[in-house]
Amino acid sequence: MAGVNERIDLWVLHPIHGVLLAGTIPLFLGGLLSDYAYFSSYEIQWANFASWLIAGGLVFCGFALLCSIIKLARTHHRHKLTIIYPLALLATWVLGFLNALMHAKDAWASMPDGLILSVIVLLLACGSTWIGFTKFGVGGVR
Repeated sequence: MAGVNERIDLWVLHPIHGVLLAGTIPLFLGGLLSDYAYFSSYEIQWANFASWLIAGGLVFCGFALLCSIIKLARTHHRHKLTIIYPLALLATWVLGFLNALMHAKDAWASMPDGLILSVIVLLLACGSTWIGFTKFGVGGVR
């Protein structure tokens, strides 16, 4: 049990940061499912849905990345593992942006590369969210 003068270092995600971070998964998942529906049916509206869902995922991921950079800058006790979380979010955002550019092409030209990128971005978003909600997200490890 910690004494009165000992500081307990708990990693707590700010609620807005948590909502932004958790919001990336359903948006990128929806983009992946829309890509799969387009890949299966060639109904162009599914490609439009995927484009909008990926754009929404990029907005949420961008704000979560901004929150993680602010949290990293304000953390006094940095550990070398604390940089993993912002880098994972940055990789998610960059590949998500490339995915959005892929979906900006003609609908027929976006397959199968758009589907493959959507899978990769979803996996990165899940990994980033898991890292963000664990102790070594930003500043929790000494």
